[in-house]
Amino acid sequence: MTDEFSRIARYFAPLAGEEGLGLANDAAVLKPPPGRELVLTVDQMLEGVHFLSGDDPALIARKLLRRNLSDLAAMGAVPMGYLLTTALPAGLEESWLAGFSAGLAEDQKLYGICLYGGDSSSARRDISLSATLLGHVAPGAGLSRGGAKPGDEIWVTGTIGDAALGLKARLGELTDPTGYLTRRSLLPEPRVGLSLAGIASAAIDVSDGLLQDLGHICRQSGAGAVIAADAVPVSEQAAAFGPDMLEARLTDGDDYELIVTVPPDRVAALKAACGALAITRIGHMVAGEGVEVRDPAGATLRFGKAGWQHF
Repeated sequence: MTDEFSRIARYFAPLAGEEGLGLANDAAVLKPPPGRELVLTVDQMLEGVHFLSGDDPALIARKLLRRNLSDLAAMGAVPMGYLLTTALPAGLEESWLAGFSAGLAEDQKLYGICLYGGDSSSARRDISLSATLLGHVAPGAGLSRGGAKPGDEIWVTGTIGDAALGLKARLGELTDPTGYLTRRSLLPEPRVGLSLAGIASAAIDVSDGLLQDLGHICRQSGAGAVIAADAVPVSEQAAAFGPDMLEARLTDGDDYELIVTVPPDRVAALKAACGALAITRIGHMVAGEGVEVRDPAGATLRFGKAGWQHF
């Protein structure tokens, strides 16, 4: 692998926006859009924890960006650009770096963002990556987890559980004949661009599992939630595995769909804001605390976990 400075010049400087000053200085210079507030988020991906050693480096790069873009989407923010840090082992092939930078370039073009700068280091063994994404919102328009009220309806975008089953397929634990579930695991689709300010009372993206992330809304809002298990949207490919995979679908995460709570009188506005994007009502907020999942007969379902835990 090339030395640090040659690596930056060859693979990352071409990705930099003008704010990054050619990646030739100690920091970037950023001018926020007039009358807007900045929104910042950071996420990391570690080899063996967030991606497998043989994964396509272009898809690793794109997922790194998209995990953060999903956080911006949950805040209702417009993405601008990002800072990148890498810690790479000495024996890493040049082809890996070429693929990784190509993946960054592809999603930069797709989402209208650019690289502002970052840091490069070495790793003793496994690859370590992080990205800090910057976005902007109108003053006071950023969405939060803490505004849900009893009586608000709970909606989710897309389908839930594809990524969890896709990971199982990648690990050889189940079959994925179409490759759809595997693709959903490797390359999420962040729901950026939705104008939910003034519509959603609370929002969060599904990264650590539907139940756990909805639980964050409950805690921050001082309320409880009741959802119907059979209302949670499921793709045809995931549905083929039947009810035995329900717990994995609801708790394993990596979907990067959005959970939004909405007062009933704003549901029409929510649907209009989502346009062609599928969005499904799965339950409602109640007085109390925690998340209750009910089966079609109304009985409460119990699960061994709520979601992904890093420790």
